[in-house]
Amino acid sequence: MTGSDILADYGLRILGGFRAGPDDPFLRQDTTLILLGPDDARFWRIFTASPEYADGTPDPIDRWSGRVIEKIARDQGGTAYFPFGGPPHYPFYDWALRTGRAHPSPIRFLVHPQTGLWASFRGAVAFEGDIDIPPPLASPCATCVDRPCLSACPVRAFAGDGYDVDACKGHIADTDTAQCRSMGCAARRACPVSQKAGRDPAQSALHMRSFLT
Repeated sequence: MTGSDILADYGLRILGGFRAGPDDPFLRQDTTLILLGPDDARFWRIFTASPEYADGTPDPIDRWSGRVIEKIARDQGGTAYFPFGGPPHYPFYDWALRTGRAHPSPIRFLVHPQTGLWASFRGAVAFEGDIDIPPPLASPCATCVDRPCLSACPVRAFAGDGYDVDACKGHIADTDTAQCRSMGCAARRACPVSQKAGRDPAQSALHMRSFLT
């Protein structure tokens, strides 16, 4: 994708991409999909200066993402897709895995070598033809010996076969001994890569407020 300087102006970055095949249900064959996410070191400062953050209405990050990524796609000659809204509901989890740069973590959330367990995809842009895409990267979990994400949750919401959403929400809304409400999910925070990503805790707090509603 050209225009990486434009992405930087919006606090976004390319987190991966792949070329669509003949069996993709939502993408035309011979298009290239580029997945975009926050560049956490600058995203929060840029987003909090936006009208979506200031207007007090629900889903500010989703609305900001829609406006900004639609503009980027239009300016760059592509088509925008989003992990929210719908129908249709686009398979962003599967798309992320196809980039070879996002991987399932021990707690089953996606992990990314640049963002750790803060992996977040704000949208994607599809372009006609082949364009340069970032190469695959190995999962950081492959060399993580201690795997602190598995033991960080105070209510062991990831201990079973799935994710105990009720236990997670109940703890955050009540005692919140791990400061998940103000700092973000304790399991995500425990990831060594997450700790280097530069995310502002206020960004995580906004997501947690949305999660609880």
